[in-house]
Amino acid sequence: MLRHSEGDLLLRSKPVEELTLEEARREAERLRREIEYHNYRYYVLNAPVISDAEYDELFRRLVRIEERFPELVTPDSPTQRVGAPPVEEFGTVTHRLPMLSLDNAFNEDELRAFDERVKRMLGLSPSTNIEYVCELKLDGLAVNLTYENGIFVRGATRGDGVTGEDVTANLRTIRSIPLRMLIDDPPPLIEVRGEVFMTVHDFELLNRQRIERGEQPFMNPRNAAAGSVRQLDPKVTAERRLDIFCYAIGYAEGISFETHWQALEFLKSAGFKVNPDNKLCCGIDEVIQHCIEWTHRRHEIPYPADGMVVKVNQIRYQELLGATAHHPRWAIAYKFPAEQKTTLLKDIVVQVGRTGALTPVAVLEPVEVDGVVITSATLHNEDQIRRLDVRIGDTVIVQRAGGVIPEIVGVVKEKRTGNEREFVMPKQCPVCGGEVYKPPGEVIARCVNPACPAKIENWLKHWCSRDAMNIEHIGPKLIKQLVDNGLVNDPADLYALTKWQLMGLERMGAKSAENVMKEIEKSKTAPLDRLIFALGIRHVGARTARVLAEHFGSLERLAEASLEELMNIPDIGPETARSIYNYFRMESTKELLEKLKRYGVRPTGVERVAVPAQTPFAGKTVVFTGELESYTRSEAEALVQRYGGRVASSVSRTTDLVVVGRNPGSKYQRALELGIKTINEEQFLEMVNQAKGIAGE
Repeated sequence: MLRHSEGDLLLRSKPVEELTLEEARREAERLRREIEYHNYRYYVLNAPVISDAEYDELFRRLVRIEERFPELVTPDSPTQRVGAPPVEEFGTVTHRLPMLSLDNAFNEDELRAFDERVKRMLGLSPSTNIEYVCELKLDGLAVNLTYENGIFVRGATRGDGVTGEDVTANLRTIRSIPLRMLIDDPPPLIEVRGEVFMTVHDFELLNRQRIERGEQPFMNPRNAAAGSVRQLDPKVTAERRLDIFCYAIGYAEGISFETHWQALEFLKSAGFKVNPDNKLCCGIDEVIQHCIEWTHRRHEIPYPADGMVVKVNQIRYQELLGATAHHPRWAIAYKFPAEQKTTLLKDIVVQVGRTGALTPVAVLEPVEVDGVVITSATLHNEDQIRRLDVRIGDTVIVQRAGGVIPEIVGVVKEKRTGNEREFVMPKQCPVCGGEVYKPPGEVIARCVNPACPAKIENWLKHWCSRDAMNIEHIGPKLIKQLVDNGLVNDPADLYALTKWQLMGLERMGAKSAENVMKEIEKSKTAPLDRLIFALGIRHVGARTARVLAEHFGSLERLAEASLEELMNIPDIGPETARSIYNYFRMESTKELLEKLKRYGVRPTGVERVAVPAQTPFAGKTVVFTGELESYTRSEAEALVQRYGGRVASSVSRTTDLVVVGRNPGSKYQRALELGIKTINEEQFLEMVNQAKGIAGE
């Protein structure tokens, strides 16, 4: 509870205009402490002790004091949560202690194996009950908060675990992060680890708002939280309803703890938001029971959580156990099993993609899976339907692949009544009525009509996407209007649009039209590899586009390349080479490129990074299979390329190395058959760290 001296109370009633500089300094300091305390009561404890009007009056008084005496403004002032100007790019921060990933356990046996391993390494009897702290595993964005003498001075993302991005200005906007610690004698330096997240309710609200504005909705709450923290303009971050749970202390000076539980209690006392569902367990049996309980209760969790983190409580034990290059040996993440539900398959409809691919989609009786209501699921292609023997009217088994994408994994054939209907792929495009063609040896049928509205709309979505030309403010609703009104028939037409044409569309005012035009203009000088990817050439993803950009240096040289030259490029297979060659020989492609040139689209070259020849990836062809914990697939591939390696999409005799993540696919078996060297993620991270050291990073 805050206490005020008699002098404070006198100053509190004195008009701002009558305050001396010294009085203003004392009053501003009192107001900052009081506002931060009430922020803690409201955003952390959810137990306010004053009304909104009373809080607003405190805040307004502080603003008036700082306006009258600008020299009194401090970085930790509540008035400075929002106000930093947008930046062009984030700086980097090296963590004093690495932010490691976690090893995973997927069942009770693997949790017991972890417990046995811990006891064996500590030299303890198998019958010893070790204290563990169980914390719900949030699916958000890990951050590191640095406080000097109790003042928040820096916030960074986890990044690669060693180096993260400086997002201090954005993290200041999150009200549950204290700008100053609420204790009288804070340590001189402390780093607090936390997970920024967005509740499911706020995620759904944000997506509704984005859809109404014609913007692309976020895929899931984690992407929404991560995207919000990494906004270049802190004002955008401030508009998002982000929250945080702090779960650990990293580097610290002037303070130490005997147990992890004591550290969590300290964080709570200092004003940090700590998950109230954390539990101290005695022995692995209690841990397992707790994990099972939350597996059944996970739908009650109002924020995205995909498991339980189990940590050895004694700090001395943590120090003895140590860590690998990838994860601490004293902690493990128990992952909730994929939940499966049964529901009725009401119909199968066919969607048309940007390449004309016809994709059957199951229309389902709504069913809640992992806390999300599922109404549809992709069936991929006709062969998949035949393999599963799925029929319209079937009772099907549904789960969310990777906890995100709905998929049908089976059919409850015992519930068939005889009224079910087999699905037949249409012979004409369901959107334009054009011819459908299925090439020999392929599983996907395609609409061949180049003027199909569905193909044009999806091509435009792809063209404007982040990995392609990155044109913001052009979402699905606006694209549909542009196509329906005949304003855009291919991506080049975007560059011929005028502000007045845009203003004639629904929900498009002058300011919105100006924003769209600015984004379109900015994209004219996008990097060459992004433009190549945006063209939507079959078999050419972002990685292949970069290989082509680096090899040819210009779109004109790529367009003129012979089939033989394309086939001789490392990582470009025969099928991809033929696809690229044929694409640039089509009259429609030549017309598109001419229009882009006429409208001033001039891509920039791809930056080449000089890499020492002796890095462990130099000259090697690397293939990835399975899921990585430390990096996304594209991030890991970029690291290999950065340090002199090549990335291939399939395993062949020319492959040097296969990186095997969790749940590997057929590439792993192929590598074993060919005798190709395989490494796990931990070994891959060691190679990355070695490459960074050689490169002097």
